[in-house]
Amino acid sequence: MLGDYRIKGRRAADISASIEQAVGAGALQPGQLLPPMRELAEQLGVNPNTVAAAYRTLRERGVIETDGRRGSRVRSKPATTGREFIRVEVPQGVRDASAGNPDTALLPPLAPAFAWAAAQGDSEPVLYGHEPVEPELARRARADLDADGVPAGPVAVTSGSLDAIERVLAAHLRPGDTVAVEDPGWGSLLDLVPALGLRTVPVGLDDDGPLPDEVDRALGSGARALIVTDRAQNPTGAAVSAPRARALRSVLRRHPQTLLVEDDHGHGIVDLPLHPLAGVTRHWAFVRSVAKAYGPDLRLAVLTGDDLTLDRVRGRQQLGPGWVSRITQRAVVRLWADGAVDAVAVAAAYGSRRDALIAALAQRGVEARGRSGMNVWVPVVDETGAVARLLHAGWAVAPGARFRLGSPPGIRITVSTLTPGEVGLLADTVASAVRPGSVRGYV
Repeated sequence: MLGDYRIKGRRAADISASIEQAVGAGALQPGQLLPPMRELAEQLGVNPNTVAAAYRTLRERGVIETDGRRGSRVRSKPATTGREFIRVEVPQGVRDASAGNPDTALLPPLAPAFAWAAAQGDSEPVLYGHEPVEPELARRARADLDADGVPAGPVAVTSGSLDAIERVLAAHLRPGDTVAVEDPGWGSLLDLVPALGLRTVPVGLDDDGPLPDEVDRALGSGARALIVTDRAQNPTGAAVSAPRARALRSVLRRHPQTLLVEDDHGHGIVDLPLHPLAGVTRHWAFVRSVAKAYGPDLRLAVLTGDDLTLDRVRGRQQLGPGWVSRITQRAVVRLWADGAVDAVAVAAAYGSRRDALIAALAQRGVEARGRSGMNVWVPVVDETGAVARLLHAGWAVAPGARFRLGSPPGIRITVSTLTPGEVGLLADTVASAVRPGSVRGYV
């Protein structure tokens, strides 16, 4: 059952650690069946309750799953096998189109804003017990949310989108609950959900966002939460259109107990209008990060939602980091006030690069997707081979396995720094790499 690996330990913590370390090291493979609890207890000379406690810990950490009489097995994509490790090493001289980073030339300078914020901090120090959210940041963020049709709700500030989503899920869900997620979708999110001890159910999507029938099926089968990317979906570039938003809201009305989480990380880099879904379920959350438009290292996102959700998030936040630096919040306010980012120009820059590559690929008979944002998704038959051939030709792209649960293979190309002179060359290289029968001896 376990091959050459022997589980060790006398305490529940030691047994669970032994199994988790084996999964991380590859000694126990995804899908591998674990011994029945009584059998393992007899082997280790411990009480079956000790093994039961160890298995329970592993389930809660997203390492294993239990299916009644079929027993417990290593999850097909356990939390210990992070998708961030599914990447290509970019050798010197290879053009990197894999990282998903914004164009640094389109990011604003931060020094003036932080100097101003630091001076404000010197004159008005933030101390323990002060409000965790900068009042002007809350006012400006709420005004933008109102203008985009996001329902009224309190505002919190978190250390980025993933931090916000984790806090919202933890506020309502318990280990074993199921979350409906986009497939393909954001790799870090697909890792986060099982790491919280939650199950994922994939929902397919097209250029207009999640497919309503698949969302309805997922929620009808017991998923307690749904996570949707409104614009610049990673990795496909999908953006929820007005008709799709109406269809999805109709589905959500049939499942009013669903926890809805919307991620609008594309705010500030996308020229498509927002069509929010919030307001038709009892509990909801809407998050906007400044990472793509102002810089990933700012680590700041604005979160709103229903009163209960935000109260739970803020209460738990107070027991951890307490708040996101008010100096950082003030710097972001200054960036907003100064108009440091020309959102129209940034969206146009990314859009022209994205559209140029998609058009060039179409001319070469290669299907590609990318309605918004800075990424292009190319379906392929042989994902590993395509990535290897592109790397050999001088281009690093992201393997689709980082973003998929059960959807067909593909590659993600980040176009954020793509120059006009590179478009044709890259399109030629991709067409050669994904063409059937293009396998070379070096693959």
